[in-house]
Order: sequence, then structure tokens, then C-alpha cells
Amino acid sequence: MPYTNEEGGRLNNFAQEPKVYRAEPPTAEQKRNYIILGVAATVLVGGLIFVAFSVSNLS
Repeated sequence: MPYTNEEGGRLNNFAQEPKVYRAEPPTAEQKRNYIILGVAATVLVGGLIFVAFSVSNLS
């Protein structure tokens, strides 16, 4: 762990920095999964809005 001594004998610790790496673009399978999850999320939110709207207008 890197550290330095300051005046008066105090230690000053520094956090270790993570290695930097380049992000890779998503594969075709990952893109397909993103589309499927997006459609599923849209259907879920749409269904919740529909249920909330239909329950609020029962009376």
C-alpha cells in the first residue's frame, strides 16, 4: 500500500487505483438480450399502468 510520511511523522495513505481497460462493444447475443429485456420492461410497466387506471375507475 503506497503511503508517504508527512511532517511530524504522520502517515498519508493513498487508495490503490484500479487498472484501466477498454470496454468492448456488446455482442449480437447481448444486443438481442437488451431488446428482449426492454420489451419485457415495457410490457410490465404498461400492464401496471393499465391495472392502476382500471382500479382507480371502479366506482
